[in-house]
Amino acid sequence: MEDNYLKSIRKQFEYYKLLGDRSFAQLSDEELFWQFNPESNSIAVIVKHLWGNMLSRWTNFLEEDGEKEWRNREGEFVADITSRAEMVAKWEEGWSCLFGALESVNADNFGKTIYIRNMGHTIVEALNRQLAHYSYHIGQIVYIGRMLKGEDWKSLSIPKGESKAYNESKFAQPKRQAHFTDEFLKEDKK
Repeated sequence: MEDNYLKSIRKQFEYYKLLGDRSFAQLSDEELFWQFNPESNSIAVIVKHLWGNMLSRWTNFLEEDGEKEWRNREGEFVADITSRAEMVAKWEEGWSCLFGALESVNADNFGKTIYIRNMGHTIVEALNRQLAHYSYHIGQIVYIGRMLKGEDWKSLSIPKGESKAYNESKFAQPKRQAHFTDEFLKEDKK
């Protein structure tokens, strides 16, 4: 059970990272810093927040509280990233920390309690909490990108008007055991 869950959640995290990567690839440098209004977050600010959260939650994941004393959450919402390269570096650093921490989870420590702000979580609860948080913000990134690109946006899932053909191709295949992200992740590795 633990092994299956860990493989599945890793694929989920990889999938959401891929959605972010594919969104960034469609956007100009200027679009990464666009804000709807002064109170809204740009994609760069959302990435900075995800980076800060990931470093805090995943550094010494099994040993320390996920809300580190050194984290500056308020500072994560200051728009001070100045380039695509800086934004992508933070994005990659956060994900690297996350995937490294996932590698440390195994059957021997799967029953460990994980604390976030002194609130105990099972491993499953802690991982699910972060997956939900990251998918929420990556959905914002995708939505902003789609708004900015309009009809030039390249769909990250099934494009409008292609649901019937997509379903027909899926049902034409034999029943099998697979993770729904496998095809997306395979495409990215081409």
